[in-house]
Amino acid sequence: MADLLPDTRRALRHRLAAGQSRGRTPSVVAAVVRDGGPVWAEGWGTVDGGVPDGDVQYRIGSITKTFTAILVLRLRDEGLLDLGDVLDAHLPGTAAGDATIGALLAHTAGLAAEPPGPWWERTPGALRPELTDVLPATPFVSAPGRRFHYSNPGYALLGALVEKLRGASWAEVLRREVLEPLGMRRTGLDPVAPHAAGWAVHPWADVLLPEPAQDLGVMAPAGALWSTASDLARLAAFLLDGDDRVLRRDTVEEMCEPRTPEYGLGVQILRAPDGRVLTGHTGSLPGFLAMLAIDPEERLGAVVFGNATTGLDVGAVTADLIRIVAEREPHVPEPWRPLPSIDPELLALAGPWYWGPSPYLLSPAADGFLELSALHGGGTRATRLRPDPDGGWTGRSGYFAGERLRVERDASGAVTHLDVGTFVFTRRPYDPGAPIPGGVDRDGWRV
Repeated sequence: MADLLPDTRRALRHRLAAGQSRGRTPSVVAAVVRDGGPVWAEGWGTVDGGVPDGDVQYRIGSITKTFTAILVLRLRDEGLLDLGDVLDAHLPGTAAGDATIGALLAHTAGLAAEPPGPWWERTPGALRPELTDVLPATPFVSAPGRRFHYSNPGYALLGALVEKLRGASWAEVLRREVLEPLGMRRTGLDPVAPHAAGWAVHPWADVLLPEPAQDLGVMAPAGALWSTASDLARLAAFLLDGDDRVLRRDTVEEMCEPRTPEYGLGVQILRAPDGRVLTGHTGSLPGFLAMLAIDPEERLGAVVFGNATTGLDVGAVTADLIRIVAEREPHVPEPWRPLPSIDPELLALAGPWYWGPSPYLLSPAADGFLELSALHGGGTRATRLRPDPDGGWTGRSGYFAGERLRVERDASGAVTHLDVGTFVFTRRPYDPGAPIPGGVDRDGWRV
């Protein structure tokens, strides 16, 4: 584990201890990740008479949804489904068959927030033995796509989708395709010692009540996992960089792009009090609170667990751990290095381009992508472009996500302009030699 400065470590310890004390939580444990690995982990309070460390399991609640989303996106990347497919195309017979897979991932399908019956997080999954038991008689509470509406049953359906297409249980597919490749050996459906017990803390007295740890049955893909700070630090590193054994980096970036102000694909968009935009997920089950968040710009991530139903402000603690490191030890950029190779035709495209009068820069990136970034004068069309097998490029972020870049040439083969979703980019502002929509005034620029 790389070292942080002693003053930084002390500040992290203080914030964690203050969170445990103010939140009246029996124990907390946290970790910070930077540049692909853990740089700090510590616990406060007690579990079985000792201070917990990064190997002690806690229940992580809805952080489980991030794992389920990873499995669905693996299926998409393999060509077994499309995010625009309706659920019925792959998992027929549910009352939510008209919902698209992408909408289920982003919580925009309009499904009910909870399954019918008694509170599912505190009752046995045996009360809901079949997939049909997780949806109420009227499963949709709003029109699909109308708004963000968090749905736990939606992720139960996605877990069942994984099982149908893989021909194995969700837990087995998760172990084989995600947990083992990432080295997350202390994450699973069942607790394995050492693990924390879940508690409720009386609101007006410092006394505890045990919370039941239920087997959630078919609702497991929505929130059943146990994990450790060390294991979720690996997940944070994965969300920062991807891992080709699990998901390509561009797919992980797609997960983290906002589909609504609140959510991407299996990850929340979290706005810290200092204005920092974080990506990750919160989690809770009776007796447990958890949060994972990353700050891609600072190359930082943090994980916080506590074993109480309420009290610990995991959001504030997690954001503060990231802030403390970012302010005290700002990210040091990687050394600049030249590209190992480049196609001469691609090199010829590098440099300034103009959408009307707005200047942009097109740059080949080290990972094989193209970066289209706005220069001075403003611009809102910046994007990363992924190379396609046919030699073209497709936008992966921002306004041009999903749009194709075409390199247009004249009869001699010389490049005249770029076309990205009908937006014409030229080598000169409003180049009269390019097909500018609406034309260019023949008298040109004037004073």
